[in-house]
This record gives sequence, C-alpha cells and structure tokens, in this order.
Amino acid sequence: MTRMKTHPERHRVARIGWLRAAVLGANDGLVSTASLVAGVAAADGARSAVLIAGVAGLAAGAMSMAAGEYVSVSSQSDTEKADLARETAELATDREAEVEELAGIYAARGLEPELAREVALQLMAKDALGAHARDELGISEISTARPIQAALTSAVTFAAGAALPLLVAGFAPEAAILSWVVAITLVGLAGLGVLGAKAGGAPLARSAGRVLFWGALAMGVTAAIGRLFGTVVV
Repeated sequence: MTRMKTHPERHRVARIGWLRAAVLGANDGLVSTASLVAGVAAADGARSAVLIAGVAGLAAGAMSMAAGEYVSVSSQSDTEKADLARETAELATDREAEVEELAGIYAARGLEPELAREVALQLMAKDALGAHARDELGISEISTARPIQAALTSAVTFAAGAALPLLVAGFAPEAAILSWVVAITLVGLAGLGVLGAKAGGAPLARSAGRVLFWGALAMGVTAAIGRLFGTVVV
C-alpha cells in the first residue's frame, strides 16, 4: 500500500490572533504618541513639556489598549463558550437532528446527500462537538479568542510604537522637535506598514500608503491645534 506524501504548510491565517493586536497596538502607539508630542511641541516647544506629555500618553495608552483588547476579546470568548455549551446540550438531547444539520452543511457545499451524511457521521463519531464548532459555528483552534494574549500583545506593541517619537523628542534639537518627530514617525509608519503587509501577505505599497496617510493626518491635525492654542495663549 502506497503512503500519501505530505508536505508541511504554514498559513498566515494562523497568525491572525496575535497579528491583529500587534499591528493595531504598534500603529496606535506610534500615531497617538507622535500626534500628542507634535501637538505639545507646536504649542510649547519645551522638551520637558513634550516628554512629560509623551510618557503620560505612553502609559495611559498601553493600559487602555490592554484593557480594551481584554474586554473585547473576552466578550468574544464568552460568546464562543455559550455557543459551545448550547451545542453540547443539543448533541446530548437530539443527536440525530445534529447529524442532519451537519450533513446539510456539507450538502450545501457540494457533496451528494448520501456522502454528506456519511461524512457527518464519521466526523461526529470522532469528535462531534469539534465538527459542529468548526463547520456550524466557525470556531477553530486558529480563530479561538485569547483575551490574555491579545491584551499583552497590544500593551507591549503600543509601548514599543510609542517609544520611537519619545526617543526622537529626547535627542532632537529642542527648536526642531516637531519636524524631527514628524519625519521619523512617517518613516516608522512606512516600516510598520511594510512589516504588517509582509506578515499578513498583503500588498506592500497599499498597506504602507494607508498607514502613512492616517498617521500624517493625525499629526497634522494635532500640530495645527497645538499651534493654534499656543498662539492664543501667548
């Protein structure tokens, strides 16, 4: 009997759980902190004021991202657990109806009714709940919600992204903090867009372009507001 040859495959969808939180956290940390620094620099210009605002923004943003991701993903996890509990009860009380339901799903995908029922019976004999979770509810090991992972990833990547404009503000000439922060942040955003595109398999130019656009818009708006209020106060 000949054995089927297999080859290892690594799909990018397996990264989706942490990739989304990582890209969102780093991008948010870089854009929000750079925008905050740009606004304060445009209004005041003093390095001490810029750094105090930036550090406060980093700490508050990292905690906010962690809390937001944890609450959001926990809600998803609670919903998944509730659906699985309901499916477990249905399998215990009316297994035949669940067989027909799963067979109907496979038939709708193109299998002959008899084959669809046979596939449903064999899959349910091995792991009934797993089969229904995957094919009826769309819940799999890859997509399962992980609140702690999402929260930690968001907090760490936000802080990493926020550190770049703070370092620039700390070492740039005081009179040129605004221009240095904007320039280096745009470079960082382009790099982040390319990194996210490569990790997710998306087009590089489009990913970098949309990150640059929204980052430049955010910094431009906050710098304009800072300049306006700084002029009014003076």
